[in-house]
Amino acid sequence: MSQALGLLETKGLISLVQGVDAMLKSANVELVGPMKSVGSALVSATVVGDVAAVKAAIDAGAQSASAFGEVVSAHVIARPHDELAKSIKPAAKK
Repeated sequence: MSQALGLLETKGLISLVQGVDAMLKSANVELVGPMKSVGSALVSATVVGDVAAVKAAIDAGAQSASAFGEVVSAHVIARPHDELAKSIKPAAKK
């Protein structure tokens, strides 16, 4: 797994899409898996990369998403445990 894992959760899909777009454009991070519906209009996305890139991406994504809706949570996990990789599947490459 990469050196850091970043999670962004918003209320509403539009704000999450805007946030993910900002995250991917602002830093060298990779989107992991599809954006997921949590329930009650909550949706989340996960990115991986080095710690500084993930931190910058999450900050940019949260700021951008908040302009379009409510950011529920934005969190960075530095050096996640290897067992965590089992529950997170990478996005399919085209």
